[in-house]
Amino acid sequence: MKRRTKEVEISAELDREMEISTGDEVLDHLLKTLLFYMKRQGKITATSDLRHHLWEDTGILLGKLIKEETSERKINRYGSAVFPMDESLVLAVVDVSRPYFVSDLKPEEEEEGFSLTLTEQFLGALSRSLEATIHLKQFRGGNAHHLIEAGFKSLGMALGEALQNSERVESTKGGLA
Repeated sequence: MKRRTKEVEISAELDREMEISTGDEVLDHLLKTLLFYMKRQGKITATSDLRHHLWEDTGILLGKLIKEETSERKINRYGSAVFPMDESLVLAVVDVSRPYFVSDLKPEEEEEGFSLTLTEQFLGALSRSLEATIHLKQFRGGNAHHLIEAGFKSLGMALGEALQNSERVESTKGGLA
């Protein structure tokens, strides 16, 4: 799948040998982390004019790609995971049915390249385009790198669980919309 605007050009494929190259080392690291903990492989390449556009549009494209690949099958719908990373501890809970994003991640220490604003832009865009409710709850935190990465690891595990095949439609309404 591709996304091309005046600001970005992004290409993404799942279930390919892991190859992430966006021009942003932190985003590359977090995308590899997210896919790894989803138990997926992927190839994502990108160019952009600004980091903000890169992070947001990558979230949009990845969400659309996952939505497309799961649209014709029954999935678990829900997933959750708690992940520790040194002093940080983060809970991720997802419901793949409608878009909503909430996060209370608040690092106490900055680390170069790890931006809470960019993280929230990526995750909000992923939530909207995947049509998934995503909650990230910080139990403990300090360093921005550890806290944000714990968020991506727990989200990867929660999404991996939610996107697994199910024998039934996980809704009393008979559909996820």
